[in-house]
Amino acid sequence: MRGTMQDWDLRVTHLIDYAAREHGTREIVTRWADGSIERSNWASVATEARKLSQAFAGFGLQKGDRIATFAMNHHRHLAAWYGAIGFGGVIHTVNIRLFDEDLIYIMNHAEDKVLMYDAAFQPIVDRLKPHLKTVEHYIVFDDASSYGALLAAQDGNYGWATGDERDPCMLCYTSGTTGNPKGVLYQHRSTMLHAMAEIAPSVFDLSPQATLLPIVPMFHAASWGLPFAGAAAGVKFVFSTTNEAPILHKLMLEEGVTHSAGVPTVWLAMFGHLDAEAAAGRSASLGKLRLVTIGGSAAPRAMIERLMKSGVRVSHAWGMTETSPIGTMGSPTPNWDELTLDEQIDVVCKQGRVPFGVELRVIDKDGNVAPRDGVTSGALQIRGPWVIKRYFKAEDDAVDPDQWFDTGDVSVLHPDGTMQITDRVKDVIKSGGEWISSVELENIAVGCPGIAEAGAIGVPHPKWDERPVLIAVKKLGAEVDEETVKSYLAERIVKWWMPDRVLFVDELPHTGTGKIQKVALRQQFKDFVLED
Repeated sequence: MRGTMQDWDLRVTHLIDYAAREHGTREIVTRWADGSIERSNWASVATEARKLSQAFAGFGLQKGDRIATFAMNHHRHLAAWYGAIGFGGVIHTVNIRLFDEDLIYIMNHAEDKVLMYDAAFQPIVDRLKPHLKTVEHYIVFDDASSYGALLAAQDGNYGWATGDERDPCMLCYTSGTTGNPKGVLYQHRSTMLHAMAEIAPSVFDLSPQATLLPIVPMFHAASWGLPFAGAAAGVKFVFSTTNEAPILHKLMLEEGVTHSAGVPTVWLAMFGHLDAEAAAGRSASLGKLRLVTIGGSAAPRAMIERLMKSGVRVSHAWGMTETSPIGTMGSPTPNWDELTLDEQIDVVCKQGRVPFGVELRVIDKDGNVAPRDGVTSGALQIRGPWVIKRYFKAEDDAVDPDQWFDTGDVSVLHPDGTMQITDRVKDVIKSGGEWISSVELENIAVGCPGIAEAGAIGVPHPKWDERPVLIAVKKLGAEVDEETVKSYLAERIVKWWMPDRVLFVDELPHTGTGKIQKVALRQQFKDFVLED
């Protein structure tokens, strides 16, 4: 016997239809690089998406064909997501920060048929074009004779493609691997479930009252799923094609931003701007901002503390391209109001708990499932309906027979299910048979007055195998030296975690997604020698 409810496939086009029908006048604001502001809304974005679907079908594209975008955050990029998916295709967001050789590999591996891009990236596209084997159509978003003409040629009388909810809808490549980037092919079903989970109060806490400024790029890990969750909630979106702190701050104040999301480096830059504004006697207020989600890498305690003291709730997120990407999210605990501020910060510094739909476990060094005791660390594994099973075009599954995916992170699980990342497997520092968390050491060091950013690496040692070395960047004009940093750390870490050296550099290398590039940092200091 089967149940007698209606069939309603979980397809992404339901999201844009809902947003247009129920929240059609809710604004979608774009701040372009020249400073101009363009105002659209969900109804207009839906119309653009239908016209794009109509155009793609007119190109002769088939279901499953990939449409690549090479662009920043703006409402036309948003329309392209739904337009590519709407005719039965797959939207492929390409990371603009990668090297040419990676871009060429990715687009050829994806077999993209269309490339949509911002005019600012024309020089890059010109370099890539001779090497792209499958791209047949090039469309410039901010060119009236290209994107504008394409839309003008369509009447928008187009019905979305239908199909199975397990059809593919989006392709993202992960840069967190060795060797060539790997593609993760999301389904309509997985994307819809992920979007519905994201709007919950314990995740992104989205509703029609939210004004959301996603600083995380649309080309990185599906912009953390926010373009989909935002449609499901009917939020007001505020997009910026540039991410300089003064511009973002101005947008926050002028547009009444309540929610934002980005990597730690974004907030470090924002703090620098706010300090400069305060020093000049101008407003350093964050306006109506009430919830900041920080992900991509672990947020330093000092960063979380500053935001919380300004009245902003901080959610610490963890995930990866392979998890669509939300795996865990921090939210207030049941006893939140009974905790002191320091205790609340302790909670937020961890990576949070899983939303309904996914499961976590930790495997210890002997291959056993570790207890949730907040102490036993090991390899973090995850499974669920929006977690990868197999990489795009791969022959073998990326999971074990029970569907567990190994994330590459070293973590502990606390008794209440809260997950805490202690390091990446490849970045953990092994000293005298013990593990030192480079992540925790870095985040503590950033709390030292005068330190803007820090990276910790293991350096070979004749007695201890490896010892930590801290590479730090000073804040502008700060007078801080090695002894100052070590004195600060001495009160906050166990003795054997103390870096053997603290070295200062003008800047740290970063990946295309804003994380400290540990491989490059280790290469930079590969000849550095520690004495016994």
